[in-house]
Amino acid sequence: MAEEECTHNCASCGKSCADRKEKFDFSAKLNAASQVKKVIAVASGKGGVGKSFVTTMLAVAAARKGLAVGILDADITGPSIPKAFGLTGGTIQSEQGIEPVITDGGLRIMSLNMLIDDPAEPVVWRGPVIAGAVKQFWTDVHWGNLDLMFVDMPPGTGDVPLTVFQSLPVDGVVIVSSPQKLVEMIVGKSVRMAQMMEKKVLGLVENMSYFVCPNCETKHAVFGESQAAALAQRFGIPNVLQLPIDPAYAQSIDAGAAESLILPEIDPFIDTLI
Repeated sequence: MAEEECTHNCASCGKSCADRKEKFDFSAKLNAASQVKKVIAVASGKGGVGKSFVTTMLAVAAARKGLAVGILDADITGPSIPKAFGLTGGTIQSEQGIEPVITDGGLRIMSLNMLIDDPAEPVVWRGPVIAGAVKQFWTDVHWGNLDLMFVDMPPGTGDVPLTVFQSLPVDGVVIVSSPQKLVEMIVGKSVRMAQMMEKKVLGLVENMSYFVCPNCETKHAVFGESQAAALAQRFGIPNVLQLPIDPAYAQSIDAGAAESLILPEIDPFIDTLI
């Protein structure tokens, strides 16, 4: 804010400037009939790294351990979580709020695709409207009693990630990347945003890390040598998970059969989150 415009009264000013001396509480109240013990945001600095796939499989693995798990799909303009679970149709309104759709495995899912008539139609909304929808998923949805909620974030560091970090009680962040050299800068942006929001980075998932030949069982670094260990060390990320390229994963997700997939690599990683 220009010096001549500043009243030096932060209480009456909504600007976010370097001279602000107090923090505003942007937290949103959870639906009154719900309880969520732990919230983990799954983020990536860029699209195309399989963030929603990782969110899905983390949630499935956690549910297999007997936890009550939900997914809040905060990727409003590109929601793909319902497809992974084969969910169609809308939600219903109860006395407690909007009821999430429950999968065969018991996961509770809320996504914009469940609230619009045609999921194929583009969502052409401005940032504040999108951010408001994400907050409503927290305040208006009857989540019930959850041990763990995963928030599938949109890529980047824009309005929605900011809203999630400020409005929801995020306990930690899992960052998703891929092996390319370019992602070093992207991961750095995500880590620094989490640090700015005073959120702990719990782990790094390097998706599409390698391909195992079905004939000779040799690992091939299709997209380049893994950067995961080096990135984790550089940014002080305590836990690393590398996921392979496997056509069977895509086939199961496209068929809406995410809960039929078993990724043994995920179980030890999930243990570090819960």
